[in-house]
Amino acid sequence: MNDALLNDPKALLRQLYDVAVARALPARMLASQLPPPPKGRTLVLGAGKAGGAMAQALEAAWPKDAQLSGLVITRYGHRPPDYTPRRLQLVEAAHPVPDLAGQQAAAHILALTQGLTPDDLVICLISGGGSALLSLPAPGLTLEDKQAINKALLKSGANIGEMNCVRKHLSAIKGGRLAAACAPAQVLTLLISDVPGDDPAVIASGPTVADATTCADALAICRRYKIELPAAARAGLESGAFETPKPGNQLFEGHRLTMLATPQQSLEAAAQAARALGLGAYILSDEIEGESREVGLVHAALARAVKRHDQPFKKPCVILSGGETTVTVKAKGESLETTGRPPGRGGRATEFLLGCALGLQGEPGVHVLAVDTDGIDGIEDNAGALLTPTSLARATALGINARSELDANNAYGFFAPLGDLVSPGPTFTNVNDFRAMLIL
Repeated sequence: MNDALLNDPKALLRQLYDVAVARALPARMLASQLPPPPKGRTLVLGAGKAGGAMAQALEAAWPKDAQLSGLVITRYGHRPPDYTPRRLQLVEAAHPVPDLAGQQAAAHILALTQGLTPDDLVICLISGGGSALLSLPAPGLTLEDKQAINKALLKSGANIGEMNCVRKHLSAIKGGRLAAACAPAQVLTLLISDVPGDDPAVIASGPTVADATTCADALAICRRYKIELPAAARAGLESGAFETPKPGNQLFEGHRLTMLATPQQSLEAAAQAARALGLGAYILSDEIEGESREVGLVHAALARAVKRHDQPFKKPCVILSGGETTVTVKAKGESLETTGRPPGRGGRATEFLLGCALGLQGEPGVHVLAVDTDGIDGIEDNAGALLTPTSLARATALGINARSELDANNAYGFFAPLGDLVSPGPTFTNVNDFRAMLIL
């Protein structure tokens, strides 16, 4: 057993995170999935937080003497620093709330599909984050409409499948519509999954994938979470005018899809690395959803059982999990003047940890890392944070009350003064949440 790393839990957990991210980097596997150049031209279209790295890997692997052109959208700051596009165009836009740059780039992508023939090949590079980045409002809707709906969905507690059901039905390019625009060309979609279950129709709202959900489903979701819709959006959904192409549609015949990286693969890589250090390693699931703070409490209960009773696993061990939890923002629209404090900060990883902290209550020998594999937790500058047995006590000494910070959705504000935020910067991939509990 590697005693040096066991004596440095932070370094050990960070190493497992790095291994998980490395497994999901596009350069690792994209080249092997590329077909030979077609008889006609090759058009590359894409969107997502991994878009820049995927474009870089494709451009490096594609034959130098073969035609290649296209446009890929990624999040601001997620352009690989060592990538200077030669044959492709890389555009940066806003996430998680779309902006004009994303709208204009999405319109350009749709325009590039004009004039395609059966001899042409379209390679679509799709990864998490594409729903916001590939934002082209349905007829009658404005960018401001989409921004307001996106913000409301993000605060509502809706899961990623529900959010993307609404997004694709209010889009002119998602929900299979990009694939429809590419006809009659050949289409190959290369995916990096950031969603529980790895459903291609949910990843980035499935721009090249048939959609089994309906306008009625989207309306029901909006009612469930009290999402206000502008008149044009409601009319389009109620009339069915915003319906998406469905499974069985001939538009999708002959299309190919390859999953390059998934959350499960990254968890397995981290588990293997832990076992190589002499630790037991167990994967709970790569599909865990639910309210972040509640999922944190459940993880805390499991960690206590292992620590105190060696059940269901014997310590020392690492317990890994992934998926996409949600945060329901409680204080919607409240101002500093109303509350006496600034708005809470923190994404789902840090809120998970704060819930876990309250459940563990400083349990000795339990260290927990929760991070987003794209390097950004929500809209903050950190990927997540590290929870130690001393976190609550150190916070109390600084006058920070964990329960109050959780009630204010201010997990970032809890961990930042402790120096326990994890901030690697953009990783150029995205396979969702990564959580690791080290129990000694």
